[in-house]
Amino acid sequence: MEFPVLTAGHLMRRYKRFLADVRLANSGDVVCVHCPNTGAMTGCQPVGGRVWLSFHDDPRRKLQWTWELVETDTGLACIHAALANRLVAEAIERGFFAEIWPKGAPLYRERPLGRKSRVDFFVDWNHGIYVEVKSVSLHLGGGEGAFPDAVSARATKHLVDLVAARKKGYRVLLVFCVMHAAIEHVSPAHHVDPAYAEHLSWALAHGLEIYVLFNDMSTGGIYPRRLASMEG
Repeated sequence: MEFPVLTAGHLMRRYKRFLADVRLANSGDVVCVHCPNTGAMTGCQPVGGRVWLSFHDDPRRKLQWTWELVETDTGLACIHAALANRLVAEAIERGFFAEIWPKGAPLYRERPLGRKSRVDFFVDWNHGIYVEVKSVSLHLGGGEGAFPDAVSARATKHLVDLVAARKKGYRVLLVFCVMHAAIEHVSPAHHVDPAYAEHLSWALAHGLEIYVLFNDMSTGGIYPRRLASMEG
């Protein structure tokens, strides 16, 4: 996945969750940018830190700038959480999941899962495979990454719905998409959301398959590198 041409700047502050003020490196102007991340972004919002923005001239947009990347103390991170789905889709198209289901199997996005829930992907092969994607940017040091970075009842509910689908005969997968260059391993963030961590262990024991997608990233783009199975 390639980025459009990005503009460098320095983070002044993030506020109201979805907004940030950034001073552009080329002009010194301060712009209000969209922050496409609902999490705590622990370690990924250093005041004065170097960030990269994409520019959009669509008149329907309220904000023309979108925050994409940040240089942290331990490496580059992508804070645009929704891009995790695009990376997993690219990895599927490139055959990273070929040992799990055949390359070219029909793939559908945003399919219903349980009551009032949707899953990121549904693979129409054999009885069917539900695939949920989570973006991981919380780096704990020493190459260790964790999810989530904030309490997420929604993420816990997804686990419950995936297990319910497994009991109906579907295969169910959870893919942690690594969005931080320094992360080499991923585990549940017990210290952040113990309920999620407990449910993840429960879901794994009830048939959930967990994988981690590692990616190479630069200001030019983010590219799937390796898919690994995460054991309980």
